[in-house]
Amino acid sequence: MKEDSKKNKINTINNKTKNIQKKKQTNSTNKNAKIKNTNTKKQTNSSINKNKTKNTNIKKQINSSSNRVKTKNTSEKRQSHSLSKNIKNTDNIKNNNIDEQEVNIKNNVDEKTIKVDTKNTEFIVKRRLKKKFVVLLLIIFLFIFAFSLYKVITWAIDNIKTKNQINDIHESIKVEEVEEVGEVENIVETITEVNPPIEEESDYWYYIKMPLINVDFTELLEKNKDTIGWIKVNGTNINYPIVQTDDNDYYLNHSYDKKYNDAGWIFMDFRNNIDNLSKNNIIYGHSRLDKTMFGSLKNITKSNWYKNKDNYIIKLSTPNKNTMWQVFSVYRIPNESYYITTDFNNDDEYQLFIDTISKRSVYEFNAMPNINDKILTLSTCGDNDTRVVMHAKLIKESVRN
Repeated sequence: MKEDSKKNKINTINNKTKNIQKKKQTNSTNKNAKIKNTNTKKQTNSSINKNKTKNTNIKKQINSSSNRVKTKNTSEKRQSHSLSKNIKNTDNIKNNNIDEQEVNIKNNVDEKTIKVDTKNTEFIVKRRLKKKFVVLLLIIFLFIFAFSLYKVITWAIDNIKTKNQINDIHESIKVEEVEEVGEVENIVETITEVNPPIEEESDYWYYIKMPLINVDFTELLEKNKDTIGWIKVNGTNINYPIVQTDDNDYYLNHSYDKKYNDAGWIFMDFRNNIDNLSKNNIIYGHSRLDKTMFGSLKNITKSNWYKNKDNYIIKLSTPNKNTMWQVFSVYRIPNESYYITTDFNNDDEYQLFIDTISKRSVYEFNAMPNINDKILTLSTCGDNDTRVVMHAKLIKESVRN
């Protein structure tokens, strides 16, 4: 029993040992398995890690490839974009060139159009200006024509009025010729002083035998108180009363009746005195085309007038005396004031004046005055710039009662 018990104990111990060994084996196996598992895990983890690393590398490669692709794509995109830009730029340039060409063409067309328009405008402007100019010329012409017509009508009316006055005066006033006249006071003395020719055929003796004129001024003074005398010039139409005022311009455009008239009237310079003669005594008158006033004075420079010796005489009648004047110079001269000088500071000045106006004569009269002579000057307009002038010296007078 005891042995059985021992055996049982030994068996039990063996079993236990076996169990322990088994356990150990099991544990070892488990450990090995664990280790194996661990190794396997490690291997697996390593593989996984490797795989991860590989995957990572692959990813990296993929990423790198992707990046490369991306970079390539980006580059391609950039190139494409650049190319697109270039194409666009090229297109833009082309478009710009086309636009520029179109603009240039348009500009050229516009310029041509502008030129055409400018030409058309210029043509239209010129045409309008031409029309305006023609209209202006027509207006000016019509104005000139109207003004000229007015002046002609006025001139004709003035002439008619003047002629009517002259006719009325000649009908109402008697101009008598007086045969028995006294010689000018101191005439012999004067002749002696200038050594006149003693021969009876001398012109002087011929002229002093001519009758003077005598006019009754009563009616004339009633018509016009400015009347100072009457003048008659042989070989002309001059046979009118003379007036005088303190204004030389008044009778340039007033007639004998003192009404406005462009024909004016014959008048003496306001500086002269008909009763107290100056060295040079001036009478003015318009040179009318109808030969009234001093219109016929232009004849004195013509040979027909000069050929008649009887024309070299001026007869003057005033309320106080009758006088006769012998012509010694006739001429035309540009406008000046020297020949209408009335008085002189000394005899030398007067002699120079006599010499100057005598030399101007277009004809010779053989009647040279001296410093003791009185001169009568008739002046009228030859045209706008000249004057026709006649000078005569006093050769005899008759004092009226």
